[in-house]
Amino acid sequence: MNNNTLFITATNTNVGKTYASEKFLRYYAKKGFKVGYFKPIETGVVDKPFDGSAMLKLTQELNPDFNVKINDVVPYQFKLPAAPFVAKGSTKIDIDFLKQKKEYLFNFCDFLIIEGAGGLLVPLEKDYFIIDLIQTFRSPVALIVPSRLGSINDTLLSKEALKSRNIPFNWYINLFEDKENFKEVTLPFYQATEEKINYLDELD
Repeated sequence: MNNNTLFITATNTNVGKTYASEKFLRYYAKKGFKVGYFKPIETGVVDKPFDGSAMLKLTQELNPDFNVKINDVVPYQFKLPAAPFVAKGSTKIDIDFLKQKKEYLFNFCDFLIIEGAGGLLVPLEKDYFIIDLIQTFRSPVALIVPSRLGSINDTLLSKEALKSRNIPFNWYINLFEDKENFKEVTLPFYQATEEKINYLDELD
């Protein structure tokens, strides 16, 4: 099983996973990798997967050999903008199928960025969550955290969840909300507890 992957997850929805996917695709392409992109599930799809389509276009610009279709990149597409367990209705999400898709994409790349849905405990099935998918894929994680007030709690909970499963991860602050207040109301805690603070926009 090819495991040259990075799984992009976040503390919640609307934190910047797709933006982070773009940053990491460009980062690894600059490192000389033939990059690929995989978003196993996208919800809120009307005509086509918005995030998946944008990232597929970018990936093919960075790696012209990534000659795949949108249904390969986003195999499960649901109309309802909700957690996959809710959005899928009666559809069963086949984890073995997703593993096969992941391996298939490695025919066209040598490093695969995988974008999750929502946060770590977003359910795919009633007893299977995004964090379980990460473990199934045996992928290291880039945890994206917001800069808004109240984000410390969500960040700590997500980090504890990853540590409890022994999943290797780095975390990155997406400095896009409460930017004026971040240095006063949030940053001091991170400075007091972390040896290194990573900002998504400083990725190079």
